[in-house]
Parts: sequence; structure tokens; C-alpha cells
Amino acid sequence: MTGTETVEIRRAADRAATKISWLDSKHSFSFGGNYDPANTHHGLLLVNNDDVVKPGQGFDTHPHRDMEIVTWVLRGSLVHQDSTGHSGVIYPGLAQRMSAGSGILHSEKNDSWTLTGDSAHTEPVHFVQMWVVPDESGVTPGYQQLEIGDELLRGGLVTIASGMPEHANDAAITIRNRHAALRGARMQPGDVVELPHAPYVHLFVARGEVSLEGAGALAEGDAVRFTASGGQRITAIEPSEILAWEMHAGLSAA
Repeated sequence: MTGTETVEIRRAADRAATKISWLDSKHSFSFGGNYDPANTHHGLLLVNNDDVVKPGQGFDTHPHRDMEIVTWVLRGSLVHQDSTGHSGVIYPGLAQRMSAGSGILHSEKNDSWTLTGDSAHTEPVHFVQMWVVPDESGVTPGYQQLEIGDELLRGGLVTIASGMPEHANDAAITIRNRHAALRGARMQPGDVVELPHAPYVHLFVARGEVSLEGAGALAEGDAVRFTASGGQRITAIEPSEILAWEMHAGLSAA
């Protein structure tokens, strides 16, 4: 553990935001032009962006390097295309990871009809994108995706993405950091899950409302940063979806 136990609640309304004609993005950490030297990361997690993109719009081709990028769609669909030849539609329950490694170009747009041949839709896409640093820099870029069934997600905390050796057989997708794992759950009122114990834990309420043991209600968009802690119980107040990063190292030890 890292020393003194702390539980820091970050409310949704206090997040920095980027809002333009086609994008409504809320940033749990410093991102882009919203820089705060006191809020650059927690453990190994550098980005936790809560994005809503209008139909027919999205992020044009842009570069990334040396970052593990996990995307989790909450509503709608998102088209991913990258310079390694991967393309596809990401939707709720489909875990997706892109390892930027030595360098990759990709785009993300709300225009699934361009791949499926269906009629254009009018639904925005709502997704959470999370970035963690890899164990090694300059590796070959990579991509992975896998669907997680709704029944499994409703059964408690599910390992969505992990690089931890103990999750080799149960993680939906792998990331290139042996110290980090992302868990997720869809919860109905009264459902209870228990957070993992770790030097760093980051809890994000992606939708709905839950109650955190010892701290009270957490609304959609709220986050909690735990240090040298864990084991707290989360109880759903209404239908909810949570994402929790378990991290056994900080940036200096990555």
C-alpha cells in the first residue's frame, strides 16, 4: 500500500469540460487545454473522459503514442478505424482496447451506417474513454475487442480489461500494464458490489446513482479516488453502471 488511507470524492459538476457543436466532453483529469497541475492522474490512470458525440460527427484521424486506451460505450455506437487496419463498431457491452505503442493513427465517429449500410440514425453516442500508461514504451501498436454479455455484467464486478497476471484467464481484454485492471458492473436498485483492495482505486459512476459505504450517495458522473484503501461496498439506488480501476502501482513504478 502507499501509506495513509484517503477517500477523495470528485463531483460531476466540478469536472473540466470541452463543449463544441458536436461534442460534450467532461474530463475527470487534466485534458487538452484544460490543464490543472494538481489533477493530472490517479495511480496509473491519466484520462477518464465522459463523452457524448452527435450523429454523423466525431474525432477525425489523430495520433497517439505509448498509451493503453480503453473505450466503453454506454449508449449508441462508435466507429473505430486505425492505421493498423482495424475498423469496427463499438456498442454497449463491447470492451475495446487500443495500444498506441510506437505510434498509431485512429478516428472515432458516430456514423455506424457507413459500415453497416443501414440508414443514418439520429442517436448520440455516449462513451467513457480511459487511458493508462503501459509497462513498456515503443512497442508494436495493437487492438483488441470482446463482447461481455449483459447477464455477466449484472452479476457483479466483471474484469473488463487487465494486464495483471492473475486475470490472465478471466479478463475480457488485456492491457499492457501488469499493475492495472478495469472492473465494471451494471446494477439494479439494491444490488451490492465490493471494491477491490489496492494502493490506488478509481471509481466512476458512468450512469445512475449509487451509495458508497461510509460516504453516501454518488450521482452520475461522480468519481472517487481511493488511496491505500478498498473493500468498500457500493449499493445501487437506481439502475446504474460503474467502472472501477484497480491499480497496484503509481506512475513512477509503471
